[in-house]
Amino acid sequence: MSRRLFRAPLTWVAVAVLGVGAAFGLYWFQPWKVVTDNRVDEQLSAVDAAPTGGTPTGTAPAGVTPTGTVPPVPGEPTPAGSPTTGRPVVVSRGAFVSHKHDTSGDARIVRTTDGRHRLELVGLDTSNGPDLKVWLTDRPVHTSRAGWGVFDDGRRVELGRLKGNRGDQAYAIPAGTDLTGLTSVTIWCARFAVSFGAAPLVAGG
Repeated sequence: MSRRLFRAPLTWVAVAVLGVGAAFGLYWFQPWKVVTDNRVDEQLSAVDAAPTGGTPTGTAPAGVTPTGTVPPVPGEPTPAGSPTTGRPVVVSRGAFVSHKHDTSGDARIVRTTDGRHRLELVGLDTSNGPDLKVWLTDRPVHTSRAGWGVFDDGRRVELGRLKGNRGDQAYAIPAGTDLTGLTSVTIWCARFAVSFGAAPLVAGG
């Protein structure tokens, strides 16, 4: 009789331990995210190409004023965006490559008409997952497995949690951020210290 009483508490302890372990595992890995998507469709900038040669994308030829724009007045300062139209301009851009998970889409840093910068993810398509962050970094982008975990080794600027694993989305870059040397963006899983996908950022793209 005493042996049965002794066994019963141990059984309940084992059940409790298994329950806590299962709950922790579900919280840590969040396996349901692998089969669910979070789509975001934010409005992105109507951008010109970087003003480094050629006619910026979306502008009329020389001497023709684009519809809806005001021609610059001689002697007055031009807006902070494109020096010709005052529209937002792409500073750098690149295409995503896959790392831990299949990832596609484009990333671009845009200078807005008020002189601020923001990162825009265009047509992003990656896997959902726990604790995903958007980082600007100074690390090179490699497709090999060795390149999956390098983005926390150097300089980085965190722009916030990933809003959605699919769709168009924008992230404000903090004022005063020195963009010099920040040559890549990664979708970083902070929980497991691995990149889901990354894009090199090429100036003037």
